[in-house]
Amino acid sequence: MTQLTAMFVMFILYGVLPAAGLYLGYRGIKKVTAPKMLEYKAMPQLGYIPEKSLPVEIKTALDQINDKGEKLRVIYGDTNNDGKIDDKDTVNETYVLIQNLMDRHVPLAVADYRRLHDLDVGNGALADTTKIKHSDVTGKEALLEVLRTINTQFDDLLNASYHQDGQKLLATNRYLQQRFNNPTSNSRLQQIDNSAVEVQAIENPANKETDVEDIKL
Repeated sequence: MTQLTAMFVMFILYGVLPAAGLYLGYRGIKKVTAPKMLEYKAMPQLGYIPEKSLPVEIKTALDQINDKGEKLRVIYGDTNNDGKIDDKDTVNETYVLIQNLMDRHVPLAVADYRRLHDLDVGNGALADTTKIKHSDVTGKEALLEVLRTINTQFDDLLNASYHQDGQKLLATNRYLQQRFNNPTSNSRLQQIDNSAVEVQAIENPANKETDVEDIKL
């Protein structure tokens, strides 16, 4: 082993490997100690907010809105029922409403509430205990009312979708019953089939073959 090779090995063993170990250890500790952030598939705009910064009631309301909003986006956004929302789907007013609520109104309301906490210079939770001027609610209660209103709206949309799809099933069932259980219709179809068989038998009687020699040009 040459002197240059030995120096290179020493550099790897006592320079690169310890530095890599320290870096990976730092990343691991940082990941373990970092606060857990909110994770909402339908509302990724809230992903920068630590979970512990919001009261349990607010997180519960956001969980419900996220689940319902995700379902509603598919129901009202996937209009051609191909399993995805793209340019082939027809955008309607209800879908735009759902998008605006999830993408804009909910994140803005949560941001306003968190700013109230930033104004708190004491040890108490100002936004949770102090009523807003000219109102009878605290900042926390005001946000909960906003989320409750959206939750109720989403419940109404889900309920309307359920009954609409249910009516489609009932209509399909009535059509099929009328189509297959109507004796008159079935008899008429059978007569048409029998007539077609008779016409075919007259035009081309059974066991009769065309003699090529009888055809004159």
